[in-house]
Amino acid sequence: MDHNHKSPSRRRFISNTAGMAMLGAFGAGSLLSSCTSRRTEYRTPAFPDTAPDGPPLKAGLIGCGGRGTGAASNFINAGPNLELTALGDVFQHRIDSCRERLRERHGVEIADENCFTGFDAYKQVIDSGVDIILCAAPPHFRPLHFEAAVQARKHCFLEKPVSVDPWGSRSVMATGKMAESAGLSVVAGTQYRHMRDYVAAFDMVKNGAIGDLVSANCYYNIGALWHVNRQPGWSDMEAMVRNWLNWCWLSGDHIVEQHIHQIDVLNWFFEKYPAKATGFGGRHHRPTGDQFDFFSIDFVFDDGRHYQSMCRQINGCTNYVGQWLYGTKGYTNCQNQIFDYDGNLLWEYDYPVEGTGSEMSRVAVNP
Repeated sequence: MDHNHKSPSRRRFISNTAGMAMLGAFGAGSLLSSCTSRRTEYRTPAFPDTAPDGPPLKAGLIGCGGRGTGAASNFINAGPNLELTALGDVFQHRIDSCRERLRERHGVEIADENCFTGFDAYKQVIDSGVDIILCAAPPHFRPLHFEAAVQARKHCFLEKPVSVDPWGSRSVMATGKMAESAGLSVVAGTQYRHMRDYVAAFDMVKNGAIGDLVSANCYYNIGALWHVNRQPGWSDMEAMVRNWLNWCWLSGDHIVEQHIHQIDVLNWFFEKYPAKATGFGGRHHRPTGDQFDFFSIDFVFDDGRHYQSMCRQINGCTNYVGQWLYGTKGYTNCQNQIFDYDGNLLWEYDYPVEGTGSEMSRVAVNP
């Protein structure tokens, strides 16, 4: 490897990687499936450990809850000269909590004049002189915030899900094309595509380690998630937005809001998207909102292959999150192991060892 090449500037790096970043937002299938059938070994291009050094880049955060604050921390940790300078949220207490956590974890101080509240706070964050927008408000608002950011020529991180309904999905795809034509970088929170163990497993499957792909199963079976009890004086809108996870119009329900991770992994490994789906679900235990408790979906590709998806949020049941992909020669969990049909381990990801001598359980790259 040539280590003497000139490092790209920060802004040129972002501009030149816009196409690759769009894959993270909308799926790599269309590009990867266009590769020729040559028998040379396939390797996913390596992700950098950190963003290239260069002039400071400023980011603004829209949506200051737990995931938004986490995304802000990811951004700050991603490389040198990265600054978070603006916050926006519907609720003041969310901004206050986010500011406190960023101060404690990173020594970051966000100026009062760069903290904005209300449903229009996203406009003020976008207009605050930032280069990058981190979109982490409740998913219902993601298409609106994304479109406004791209129209202002801002690079974007979109937390998953990027939409909650067909209208929002079409809007995001249209805005994505606008971003691509403008040379903007867009990355989504489908994190497994950025985790090195998953990428290594993908390369193994791509190179034929389990033969031709036949079928798959994916699961996101866990207990119930959080909810906030309604307080006197809250309007219907305030009560719903504070409980956004529990309302379909705000979250998209838990196939979209949570199980999207495992579905995305299988679509990535199959290098295509299902043509149709048949499924069912039900609501028996959930005391809040209008979400279902469980779903079971049979996804079918245009060539007749299937994969089965199930997700559940009910307490007191056996939990499992993961996926299994089956080929003509073996099967894999798409993360760190490949087996043949006699149960023999054919491949295992070699995790780096920490200073304590223990293996790292997660090998991720900040998007």
